[in-house]
Amino acid sequence: MDDLRCVGVTKSFGSFTAVKEVSFGIPGGSFFSILGPSGCGKTTLMRMIAGFEKPDRGDIRIKDQSVLKRPPNRRNVKMVFQQLALFPMMSVGENIAYGLRCRGKPKEQIRGKVTSILDRIGLPGVEDKKISQLSGGQKQRIAIARCMVLDPDVLLLDEPLGALDLKLREHMKIELKQLQHQFRTTFLYITHDQSEALVMSDAVAVMNGGRFEQIGPPKELYDNPVSSFVAGFVGDSNRWTGKLELVADGVARVALGGGDTVLATIAARDSIGAADVEVFVRPEAIRIGPGGDGATLSGTVDSLLFNGANSRILVRTALGQLVEVADQVGVRAVSEGDAVQISWPRDRALCFPMRAT
Repeated sequence: MDDLRCVGVTKSFGSFTAVKEVSFGIPGGSFFSILGPSGCGKTTLMRMIAGFEKPDRGDIRIKDQSVLKRPPNRRNVKMVFQQLALFPMMSVGENIAYGLRCRGKPKEQIRGKVTSILDRIGLPGVEDKKISQLSGGQKQRIAIARCMVLDPDVLLLDEPLGALDLKLREHMKIELKQLQHQFRTTFLYITHDQSEALVMSDAVAVMNGGRFEQIGPPKELYDNPVSSFVAGFVGDSNRWTGKLELVADGVARVALGGGDTVLATIAARDSIGAADVEVFVRPEAIRIGPGGDGATLSGTVDSLLFNGANSRILVRTALGQLVEVADQVGVRAVSEGDAVQISWPRDRALCFPMRAT
């Protein structure tokens, strides 16, 4: 049984439809992320699940029970915001105990649950500390502990890492996943940061324009995107536009202009009928050196970008487009201005119809 299920959920504000016929289910104890750009509708969807907005159509079910008629305080879901909303005038223990006190729990039971939850999040003995004495990562854990002590069916996390610096954000991605695994509570996480979604999630829904474009495990979204939006939004990709010349056995021949032609696997859900298409190739699929016909372009090394394991070589093709090449072992000898060829395995190029703007 899914801990959370949405069926045909739709929400409009005047003439603008923020969420359009969204349906999905989250199995119990899993980490599910909604990934999309700002304005795609993900926060509106989460607010409907929490009860702060009412859908125009559709149903929201928690533990197979519709919650549309329940106010937020009657839904067994809790929410962690980017701002965390911890009470600065209260100690850590008082912050965690707040919800239990509101429920009228006995003091001894509250004290025991606070102690237990602090042990589970790896912060034993900090009950009497002030919130101002904690680091950013510790505050994140306390905000989660304040929710988890109430045993929610679903924990909603609204971009909780957005206010942290890069180093701490990278650390907290791993820590959040570990906390979710320890508690075995269903986490619904919304973010515009694809790295957060890919690293932490059991499944990811990519949202665009109020709809889900694709739902699946992170590796499936990365390796097998079903639309040009998913291919371009999830992970880094090089993108070419061109004219479709021929389709045979699931492979498209695409003219890029300037006499260059590439071959690409047709990856769209619908058959390609339009003449204008897009071709996507991941930087790590490209190498310096010639390849087979339809998988090789000529160019000049424009820049070398050092970033440790994520270093890149930028190659400018004859048409003036910059192509990102992952700086793999053996290609570090190139220099800016060198004439090179770049190539990739044919099956690593994906072709989609040109997306309407």
